[in-house]
Amino acid sequence: MHFVWLFLNFIPKCEDNVRCLQWAFWCVVFGCLVLLTVPAQAAKTVTDAAGRQVTLPENVERVVCSGPGCLRLLTYLQAQDRVVAVDDAETKERGLDARPYALANPQFQTMPVFGSFRGQDNPERLLTLDPGPQVIFKTYPHMGFDPEELQAKTGIPVVILHYGDLGPHRATLFSSLKIMGRVLGKPQRAEEVIGFFSKHIRTLAERTASLSGTETATAYVGGVAFKGPHGFQSTEPDYPPFQFVNARNVVATAGIEGNQRQHADIAKEQLLEWDPSACFVDLSTLQLAGMGGALHELRHDPAYQFLSATQDNKVYGLLPYNWYTKNFGSVLANAYFIGKTLYPQRFKDINPAAQADRIYTFLVGAPVFDELNQGFDQLAFTRLECR
Repeated sequence: MHFVWLFLNFIPKCEDNVRCLQWAFWCVVFGCLVLLTVPAQAAKTVTDAAGRQVTLPENVERVVCSGPGCLRLLTYLQAQDRVVAVDDAETKERGLDARPYALANPQFQTMPVFGSFRGQDNPERLLTLDPGPQVIFKTYPHMGFDPEELQAKTGIPVVILHYGDLGPHRATLFSSLKIMGRVLGKPQRAEEVIGFFSKHIRTLAERTASLSGTETATAYVGGVAFKGPHGFQSTEPDYPPFQFVNARNVVATAGIEGNQRQHADIAKEQLLEWDPSACFVDLSTLQLAGMGGALHELRHDPAYQFLSATQDNKVYGLLPYNWYTKNFGSVLANAYFIGKTLYPQRFKDINPAAQADRIYTFLVGAPVFDELNQGFDQLAFTRLECR
């Protein structure tokens, strides 16, 4: 401020002590008046997913997203232009990438980096960003840097979000979208995204609601990623796309409880006993080079040749469910393909690839199915040769 410059430059040159003191007094008075006339920045208080009361600027224009899936949710709310830095998961070179939000926003690859993936934030980097963030959104708060400590070290408000899913924790996801919407001043877009998911889930259920018990198909999905790629025995007992179209997931009634409902490794012998009529392969398994992937196992393990799905040529490729946690757009897209595959008469008007692009266009702003599928050898939404 100019009065500070005057004070610092005039006093050393002043030879009259009384005049110096008078000048100093009036400089202080003037400075106080200036400070009083500068309007304080408006603030608001938001309750985050952990129940914390977080005070934020009224208008949030600059943010960072820490933790798996956080930037995905921000992109759904059409606020990617407010991102000032990313974690290093966004800037790494990848042979494969199954994140539609990242494919639709290549600018993330060249942005400043504030920390490592899975919430390993770097307070020093955050403080040197220019411009700096007004808010840090953080998913999976028990992973990586502690949110309270991060807020204390940086002085930047941290808003915790619980990621949820489109299955039993759908309300958690929707609540986090609403919190993010309030912080960003985008409550209407948050409601639109929630309504979009709810409408599609309802539509899928309506198409298959009248199926009798004997009409519902048994199914299994293998190769589901969980903190990295896995083989065919890796699955999800609560796999939402099966639930949406009333497919009978053979793992769902296996007595699996707790966290294993989110991810489980199934014994090969048990899968052969269940013998689902159709099998689906999560193509994230292609990350495993050589002999470790689900597709290689299905083709070369003699035991899997006894599966009815293998013998009847009913094994199909799906878009990755997890890739830096759950891909919600791909969850919906997979559900339409599964419905079309198991119940073709009820989904005869659906082109799964075109439907996927409609979903991606709404959520991330671009029809990225072809680009996504190209990275997986065009195997998504196709029959896989396993014999």
